[in-house]
Amino acid sequence: MRVLLTNDDGIFADGLQELSKAIQKIAAVYVVAPDRERSAVGHAITMHHPLRAERVKLFHNPNLPAWAVNGTPSDCVKLAIEAILPDRPDMVISGINRGANLGTDVLYSGTVSAAIEAILSGIPSIAVSLTEVDDPDYRTAAEFAAKLIRQVADKGLPSDTLLNVNVPCLTRNQLEGVEITRLGMTRYNNEFEQRVDPRGRSYYWMVGEVIELDEGSGSDLSAVRQKKISITPIHFDFTNYNLIEKLKNWSIDF
Repeated sequence: MRVLLTNDDGIFADGLQELSKAIQKIAAVYVVAPDRERSAVGHAITMHHPLRAERVKLFHNPNLPAWAVNGTPSDCVKLAIEAILPDRPDMVISGINRGANLGTDVLYSGTVSAAIEAILSGIPSIAVSLTEVDDPDYRTAAEFAAKLIRQVADKGLPSDTLLNVNVPCLTRNQLEGVEITRLGMTRYNNEFEQRVDPRGRSYYWMVGEVIELDEGSGSDLSAVRQKKISITPIHFDFTNYNLIEKLKNWSIDF
């Protein structure tokens, strides 16, 4: 099995290093990831300047095929599949992200967007995030990801669906299990602090706080609070099918 790894924290991020150590035990691993942190860029792709891919040596295995790209996570997946890799990967794993990707945050996430780019190319994918930011330990999440890809390879996924996985920063014995979840609702109380640069020009820095609305049990937010690994199937079709017939009954003329 050939597995492409990517992320949005940058190719030398600890989460990606730990993930590659775990996955290389069970699959042929290729790494194509941004040359620097690209968090919260969503599904942005580069169109107005060249992309460059540079071979790099990862700390734990200098012989692992790895490329750093001066683009976004979605760029990395597109470039890997269409130009860099010698063969088409059987699966793409994006992560392990430093910090959770829960609820509607998946719309901003470069980690999740890289996994979406993979399924747009018809390749099964998983996005993996650790819920801890300040003192992350990626070993449990990496071990779980290695176990999960075996399940995906064996059972398959719908062609338009990825798995979004969030792992609490706990040991295996501390976890309370695994829950299949839906996306919760995450909103932010955004505030922008106005500042002045040395040239006297104003700029703004976002300093708002998150408001979590999980809408009851069964959400990814609820699961991780209960010390469970959350697995949410996500697909890219945003169509509200329930509203289509109602809209057809509107008198919309032009």
